[in-house]
Amino acid sequence: MNVNREEIIKKHCYTELVYQRINKKLKTSLSNLESEQFIKKILEETEIENYIKKGKNFYISNEVYNVRITVNSNTFRIITVDEF
Repeated sequence: MNVNREEIIKKHCYTELVYQRINKKLKTSLSNLESEQFIKKILEETEIENYIKKGKNFYISNEVYNVRITVNSNTFRIITVDEF
């Protein structure tokens, strides 16, 4: 399955609920802007080999930050960010 990394970086977006979910899952208290900057940095620094499309989602895993970002493949909305 072909993954367009640049399209994900350009089109990813957020819902109000996801900001709370990011802070809860990562045990942080980032502002909305800080969350967006953090996610964008991870997306930009993660190699294409770590972008996986599975079902209706993209999973972006970054070992440096020890996180996996889940993105809806149709809307490019960030669903969640998990530690691994």
